[in-house]
Amino acid sequence: MNDGVNGVALAVFIFFFLAVTVMGFLAARWRKAENEHSLDEWGLGGRSFGTWVTWFLLGGDLYTAYTFVAVPAAIYAAGAAGFFAVPYTILVYPLIFTFLPRLWSVSHKHGYVTTSDFVRGRFGSKGLSLAVAVTGILATMPYIALQLVGIQAVLDVMGVGGGEDTNWFIKDLPLLIAFGVLAAYTYSSGLRAPALIAFVKDTLIYLVIAVAIIYIPVKLGGFDDIFANAGEKFTTTGVGGLVPAEAGQWTYATLALGSALALFMYPHSITATLSSRSRDVIRRNTTILPLYSLMLGLLALLGFMAIAAGVKVENGQLAIPQLFENMFPDWFAGVAFAAIGIGALVPAAIMSIAAANLFTRNIYKDFIKPDATPAQETKVSKLVSLLVKVGALAFVLTMDKTVAINFQLLGGIWILQTFPALVGGLFTRWFHRWALLAGWAVGMIYGTVAAYGVASPTQKHFGGSSKEIPGIGEIGYIGLTAFVLNLVVTVVLTFVLKAAKAPEGIDETSPEDYTADAGDPGVQKDLTPVH
Repeated sequence: MNDGVNGVALAVFIFFFLAVTVMGFLAARWRKAENEHSLDEWGLGGRSFGTWVTWFLLGGDLYTAYTFVAVPAAIYAAGAAGFFAVPYTILVYPLIFTFLPRLWSVSHKHGYVTTSDFVRGRFGSKGLSLAVAVTGILATMPYIALQLVGIQAVLDVMGVGGGEDTNWFIKDLPLLIAFGVLAAYTYSSGLRAPALIAFVKDTLIYLVIAVAIIYIPVKLGGFDDIFANAGEKFTTTGVGGLVPAEAGQWTYATLALGSALALFMYPHSITATLSSRSRDVIRRNTTILPLYSLMLGLLALLGFMAIAAGVKVENGQLAIPQLFENMFPDWFAGVAFAAIGIGALVPAAIMSIAAANLFTRNIYKDFIKPDATPAQETKVSKLVSLLVKVGALAFVLTMDKTVAINFQLLGGIWILQTFPALVGGLFTRWFHRWALLAGWAVGMIYGTVAAYGVASPTQKHFGGSSKEIPGIGEIGYIGLTAFVLNLVVTVVLTFVLKAAKAPEGIDETSPEDYTADAGDPGVQKDLTPVH
C-alpha cells in the first residue's frame, strides 16, 4: 500500500462525489409530484419509473459497492468457490419473472408500499406482517453498514484519514462527511435521489470493468499467466483453487440456490420494484438485468488478477482497491474509486428508505398510530431513514469489520425465512397464517443457532454461513436448510390448523388483483391503502 495520500486519485474521487451530491439534491425536482407529503412519492418515487430508470435503480440496488469489493475478494482468498455469486444472479431472474409482476399488480391495486403490507392484506395477520417487517429491518441494517465498509476501503487505499495512530475523529471524518451528505439528500429527495445517481454509478462501473478486463491482463502478460499465478498460489497455500473442490460442491450449490431465493426478499429489492410504473416494466427488467451478471463474472476475475499482480493485504476487502491503485494511472484509479464509492451511496440510500418504509407502515401505523395521515407517514419515514443510517454508521465505526460481514451473512439466512409468506402468498391462500408464523420462527431460530455455532480461524462464533445438513451429512448453506425446515413446519401445521378449523383471517385481495395493470379499471389512482 502506498504511503501518504494519492492526491490525483482523491481529486477525481471528490469531483464525482460532488457531482452526484448535486444530482442527489436536484432529484427532488425531477418528476416533481403534486403531493410531496406521501410515502408513495418519497419512498417509491411516485411509482412512476419506466424500464431504463428501473433497470439502473435495480442494478444499483443489487450490485453494490460491497459486491464490487467482496466478490473478487472472495476469489482472491478462496479461489473459484467465490464464483457462487455469478450463478445465483442468473438463477434469480427466471424466478422473479414468475412472481414480481404479481406482487407489483396487487401492490399497485391496494396501495401496498412494503412486503409486510401485502402479507397483512393477504393473510389478515398483523403478527405475521410484523414478523416480516422486523426480519426485513434486521437483515437490512448490516447490509447498509457494509456499503460504508466499501467506502472506507477506498478511502484507506487512497491514504485518506491517516494511519492507525491517527485520532479516531480525524481518521473517520471522510466517512462521516460522506454519510452526512447521503443522509441529507436521501431525506430531501427520497427514492428519486438514488434513481438519478444510479445512472452515474452504473456507467462508471461498466467503464471501469471494461477497462480493467483488458488493460490489467495486458500489463500482467495475459490470462494464461494470471491463471497460472493464481493456481500456483492456491497449490502452495493449500487454500482454494481454480476449480471448486469436490468436498465443497454441496456448499457451492446450496449457497447459490439459497442466495437466489433470498435476493428479492430484501426490502430494498422490493422497494425498487414497486417504484416502476407498470407490470410490463418488471417483466422487461427480468429479461435485461442478466447483463449485470455478465459484468459480475468479469468483475470476479479481478480476484485472480490481484493474485497475479502480487497484491498483499491483511484485509482481503482491500485487495481490489489496492489492485486498482497499483495497476491504473492515478487519474483512472480515482475513477475506479469513485465507481466503488458511488456504488455504496446508491444502495445505502435505497436500503435506508426501504427499512424506514417497513417501520412506518408496519410498526408505526399498524401498532402505534393507526390513524396516521400520509403526511405523518412520510415525516416518520424520513426520520427513521436517518436513524437507520446513523445505526449503520455506528456499527461500522465501533465494531470490527468482520462482525459486519458476519451479520450480513446472518441477514441472508433471516430474510430467506420470509419467502413462504411472500411468494407463497402470491400464488395461494392455502397456507395458514399461524403456520407461516410458526415456520418463520423455526427457520429464524435454527438459522441463528446454527450460524452461531460456526467457527472460523479468526473467530469462535458466526464464522461462516455453511454447516452440515442434518440427515444428509454434507456441508451446505444454513439459510437453505432453515428454509426447508420452515416450509416443512408451515405445511404440516397448515394441515393441522385447517383440520382444527382455526380462524384463517380475512383476505382483502381478489384473484384479478394479481394481474391488474396501471391503466385497468378499478386500480386505485391515489394509491391509498385498502383496509
